[in-house]
Amino acid sequence: MTKIVQDIAYVRSGDKGDVCTAGLIARAPADYAALKASVTPAAVKSLYGDWVRGDVHCYPMDNIEAVVVVMERALGGGATKTLRLDQTGKSLGHALLRLPVVG
Repeated sequence: MTKIVQDIAYVRSGDKGDVCTAGLIARAPADYAALKASVTPAAVKSLYGDWVRGDVHCYPMDNIEAVVVVMERALGGGATKTLRLDQTGKSLGHALLRLPVVG
């Protein structure tokens, strides 16, 4: 069975304007290397397609075994401007848990 990020990480996320930020925290220290390999800008862009129109940045945080993902132009203009249903940072952050685990 193919593992997904949900199997190895927790997520916390939020939004500010048109930027979504999500922190993926490894469930165990042994999962951190796979988390870093699996959560990349290319993988995130592939998951969301044209929903994320700006850059994606993935910042490893070795001290807490987490990866912070910042998605620019990801919320259809922001919560007060978009016509998308359920597009806030919390929804987009939880969708990251569907990424396949590499390795």
